[in-house]
Amino acid sequence: MNTAALQNSKHNTAETVISARSLRQVFTTRAAGTVVAVDSIDLTVKRGEIIALLGPNGAGKTTLIDMILGLTQPSGGELSVFGRNASEAARAGLLGAVQQTGGLLKDLTIRATVEMIAALYPKPIDVDEVLAGADLTDIAKRKVGKCSGGQQQRLRYALATMHSPELLILDEPTAGMDVNARRTFWERMEAIAERGTTILFATHYLEEAQNFAQRIVLMESGSIIADGSSDEIRALTGHRHLSFLAPAPITDLDVPVEVTEESGGYRHRISVLEIEQVLRTLLNNYSISDLEVTKPSLDESFTLLTEQAAASKASDA
Repeated sequence: MNTAALQNSKHNTAETVISARSLRQVFTTRAAGTVVAVDSIDLTVKRGEIIALLGPNGAGKTTLIDMILGLTQPSGGELSVFGRNASEAARAGLLGAVQQTGGLLKDLTIRATVEMIAALYPKPIDVDEVLAGADLTDIAKRKVGKCSGGQQQRLRYALATMHSPELLILDEPTAGMDVNARRTFWERMEAIAERGTTILFATHYLEEAQNFAQRIVLMESGSIIADGSSDEIRALTGHRHLSFLAPAPITDLDVPVEVTEESGGYRHRISVLEIEQVLRTLLNNYSISDLEVTKPSLDESFTLLTEQAAASKASDA
C-alpha cells in the first residue's frame, strides 16, 4: 500500500498548524512491558482543515492527541504546534479541547461552570453567547451532575471554544449525543472551520468522518497507515463491488457471486480485488445489463486497511 503520495502532496500552501516528524511515544508498564504507542509518524496539518483521526482501540489516537495538547512529552522525534512547543501553544491559549470524560464539577450549574472558566481568559466570548452557541441556555441553571452525557459534552464544547482557539481538538466529541444533536454539533464545527479554526477530531462514528472531515488520518498500532479524503481512503484497498443483471444465473466465475432473482432477471453482486479480469470475462462472454462498479464503503475500507496493517506488522515482528 503506497500512501506516501497522499501524505506528502497535500495542503502545501496554507499555514502549518501541526508539524510532526518521526514522532514517537513509548511507555513501559508492568503488564505489557515496553509499549510503542506512537511509532515514528509524520503528520502535517494546515490552517482551516477539518481532519478525522480514525483507528481501532489502541491505535495511538489518544496518545497523539495528548502530545499535541502538551499533556505528555514525546519520547522521540519532533512536534511543533503553531511553530512552537505544544505546551507553549496551549499556555498561549491557541488550543481548545473537548475530551470524552472528566474535567467537570458536578455540583456547579452549567452557567457557573462557564463563568468560572471565562474568568481565566483575558478576552472570552460573552457567557450568554457561549451558552446559546452550545444550546445550553434553557438548562443553564441545571447542575452539571444532573445533565445527560450529551449535555455534558455540549458543555465541554462550550468551555473549549469560549476563548476562540485557533486549533480545536476533539476526542469522541459527540459521545452521548442523539442524532439531531450530533448533526447540529457538526454544523457548528463547519462554521468554526470556515472562520479559519483548524479542527482535529477522533471518532468511532465513521459516518461523521465521511460527512464532515475534509481529510481522514487512519492509524493502526501507532502508525499512520492512510491519509487522504474519504474517496482516497476508499480507493486504497483496491477492492471494488460489481452489480449487474443477467437473464440467467452465472455460476462459473472464479470469484464468489451473490445471485438474487428480480423482475428484470438475476441480480449478481461481486466483491473483487482484481476487477479488470472479471469485467473482461463478463463483457466478452455474457449478456449483462445495469452494470455498476462502486468502491467499498468507508466502514469496509477501515476494516480492510487496519487488518492489512495489523497483519503486516505481525509478520514483521
